[in-house]
Amino acid sequence: MARRPASVPLPLQPPRLIVRRDMGLSAYETALDRAGFGLVAGADEAGRGACAGPLVVAACILPRGRRGQIEGLADSKLLTPVVREQLYGEIVVSAVAWSVVVIPAGEVDARGLHVCNLAGMRRALATLRPAPTYALIDGFPVSGLGVPSTAVWKGDAVVGCIAAASILAKVTRDRMMVEMHEHWPQYEFAQHKGYVTPEHALALERHGPCPEHRASYVNVRRAAARLTGPDNEWIDAVPPMDRSEEIA
Repeated sequence: MARRPASVPLPLQPPRLIVRRDMGLSAYETALDRAGFGLVAGADEAGRGACAGPLVVAACILPRGRRGQIEGLADSKLLTPVVREQLYGEIVVSAVAWSVVVIPAGEVDARGLHVCNLAGMRRALATLRPAPTYALIDGFPVSGLGVPSTAVWKGDAVVGCIAAASILAKVTRDRMMVEMHEHWPQYEFAQHKGYVTPEHALALERHGPCPEHRASYVNVRRAAARLTGPDNEWIDAVPPMDRSEEIA
């Protein structure tokens, strides 16, 4: 059998794990710890579905054992703002390491949403100190992390470190959107946080977009066209397709 050339690195393969569902949100981290991966990071984002404001990506390593079991930890979307703020404070104190990456609306326009999401995941995980030995990603796989990783469908609801990352990302972004409301109160960013709601759509129609809107998005471009004159005709209120596959 021919040997693999020394210059070609071996792929980072995830281990075969037995995950006990009865262990709750710590099941994945416990299984990976038993397999020799002591520093397991979770990564998640907030703002992917918004048409205004930044995309925020967070990564978090929780300690093993009881110190990593934060009471009330859950998917950030299922929590009230008050509970999210409380858990945010507990996470940043308890975490072995955590990081947050903010990607402005202009960068989302220039590079594409999914490209920015992938790049944000890489940056958030790369800045963790100590560095993780394994990464669990919410939703979709991310290449080029330098450590083995697994994408977990709806991971923010079933994996503790991903749930913690989702809260870090959500609270950070919500705070930023409340600050934006002070500058552009006509859009009510403090209420809908830049997501597409009937109230936000009406404000866009009345006032047009502000600098924090994602100008490449169909509904934003349509609102701008009403004020500045005809542009390309768009019929679907969805983001345009990314213009490339991945950018590191």
